[in-house]
Amino acid sequence: MSSAVRTEQQESVLIITLDRPKANAIDCSTSLQLYKALADFEVNPELQVAIITGAGERFFSAGWDLNAASEGEAVDADHGPGGFAGLTEFFTLTKPVIAAVNGMAVGGGFELALACDLIVAVDHAQFFLPEGQVGIVPDSGGVFRLPARLPRAIALEMMLTGKRLDATEALRWGLVNRVVSSEKLLATALELAQQISTSAPLAQRAIKELVKLGESLPLAGAFTEQRSGRLPYYQQMLESEDAAEGGKAFAEGRAPVWKGC
Repeated sequence: MSSAVRTEQQESVLIITLDRPKANAIDCSTSLQLYKALADFEVNPELQVAIITGAGERFFSAGWDLNAASEGEAVDADHGPGGFAGLTEFFTLTKPVIAAVNGMAVGGGFELALACDLIVAVDHAQFFLPEGQVGIVPDSGGVFRLPARLPRAIALEMMLTGKRLDATEALRWGLVNRVVSSEKLLATALELAQQISTSAPLAQRAIKELVKLGESLPLAGAFTEQRSGRLPYYQQMLESEDAAEGGKAFAEGRAPVWKGC
């Protein structure tokens, strides 16, 4: 069986490409391949940021593979420990992930992009969740993540009607970070990844840890938990050599040298 997922390392960045002609649709096997790529990324100390993109220029991903469904793969099939697309339920992933959306992000493909931390999109990208129109719901995170990223009314309209959001609208609503031409997509995502990589690795993980905390607790409760000593990456960051290195490098007028400890 040929791999539907290709990986390439560029310095501290891992590029993960979903390559399943014609629409980069995702079945259980593909979900497991994506999860493995991300799980390996998580434990590799050389890597700080991952980019997920699709092959071609038409589809980032069309979502669930309907051909697999016609062959018996159930709508609630087990897609592995990371959930659909290997990422939508990979809740322990601590490193940042960028979606480089090269075309249409449809259904589960949009849910994969929403599971990423940042999104760079081509100018002809479209984002939509058509599940309600075919009798199901976007239950690989879309129903939870989209209202957290967009105004509630806009998110509900998209889910209830299948409304498409183009790249310009997505940028205006703050759903995506950059909109660029096809020729500049990967270079822009890599530039963003490299900017992230200038931050200390433990600080990156602590930021994600604290953002996730703030999404689940009221502000006062989040502060209490932050000071509890129970947050592993925040505590490691506070006690790390890198925390001291940042201030020292600034005082000495040089770039910091991060050790990740």
